[in-house]
Amino acid sequence: MLVVKLLRAYSDQGTNGEIWIGGDLECYTIELPWRDNVRNISCIPEGTYPLVKRYSKRFGWHILVRDVPMRSAILFHPANNAKKELRGCIAPVSELTGDGKGIRSRVAFEKLKGAVYAALDQEQEVVLIIERKENV
Repeated sequence: MLVVKLLRAYSDQGTNGEIWIGGDLECYTIELPWRDNVRNISCIPEGTYPLVKRYSKRFGWHILVRDVPMRSAILFHPANNAKKELRGCIAPVSELTGDGKGIRSRVAFEKLKGAVYAALDQEQEVVLIIERKENV
């Protein structure tokens, strides 16, 4: 099983995170702020979710987050500004530039997709674990 851990820090303007796989920092993430899991305006709740491959005309091949309570079509896909480009999805970014903002999202997305797809191609289960990042 491949575990993709997302450690989040919340703010009113957006949610920033770190993606860790096997002890290695893979990339950062941007999401909408927490707004009680309200569709299109909130990031999804903390928890554990299966990840699978998905294809759409809009995003091509990307990653689907399954079994999100009261939500559907939650994806990992490229975006650099959460409030302008996301409606509940998670965008990998190479560098954080502000709350809910980052740069070089496509590069980070391709790196994450490569790791997730490699595990899925080997018929491994892949799970996303979302937790609050504890201040160190």
